[in-house]
Amino acid sequence: MVRSAASTPFDSIKYRVDGHTATITLDRPDALNALSPHMITELRTAYDEAENDDDVWTIVVTGTGRAFCTGADVKAIPGDGKVINERPYLSTYEQWEAPQEGTPPFRSMTKPILAAINGLCCGAGLDWVTTGDIVIASERATFFDPHVSIGLVAGREVVRLARVLPRTVALRMALLGKHERMTAQRAYDLGMVTEVVEHDRLLERAHELADIVNSNAPLAVRGTRLAIVKGLDVPLHEAELLAEAFRERVTRTEDALEGPRAFVEKRKPQWHCR
Repeated sequence: MVRSAASTPFDSIKYRVDGHTATITLDRPDALNALSPHMITELRTAYDEAENDDDVWTIVVTGTGRAFCTGADVKAIPGDGKVINERPYLSTYEQWEAPQEGTPPFRSMTKPILAAINGLCCGAGLDWVTTGDIVIASERATFFDPHVSIGLVAGREVVRLARVLPRTVALRMALLGKHERMTAQRAYDLGMVTEVVEHDRLLERAHELADIVNSNAPLAVRGTRLAIVKGLDVPLHEAELLAEAFRERVTRTEDALEGPRAFVEKRKPQWHCR
């Protein structure tokens, strides 16, 4: 089953649902997929649509052209260094928070996000790398953070990066700015991405991985994801208790009965996400 369009039309991104996978494609190739305020608004809508669509179990994010995302569109950054928002200033909760720009709402959503990095990835583009659940990269992908080279503090992007990379590697990237570029292979060696793929096979491989995720019980996948993501913010013992609470909730679902039943009957389980 393929649904080529979302219920809301988009012009800076593409949204497509194929089976249980929603693919969000950043689609401003002439601007190297830089994040404009309009694009940020469209991404928020797409994330919300995917999260609330019962037929979507996994989300893939990628880009068109030679860049995945090169951060905020500098044309939309005024003198104070803040990205202009389409909504009135401080009219929404998210404007009181650390700016998220294109970051998926990974703390509040349940469905896993697979980021397929197709090319240049820098600045706010790194947010998909540091908050995505599975991250793969084209052999052509390159990673860097240019903030200090354009007179801005490298903020949330490198704070997250320092929790993914060794401290000294993250600092080197942050302090050398646009002059320090990390290859896809180096990112893989350091664990920043989990797989480097031949460029022309990137999206195909992303969908292969999404299909594997979707072959598992979707509520068990979401509970496992939440246990890990939420658990990283609390001490280990509290994280264990939280994970067990998610496990207990899922044992009350139909799919939790279907899995063992299918195993005993030696057949493929039929997940119903309930």
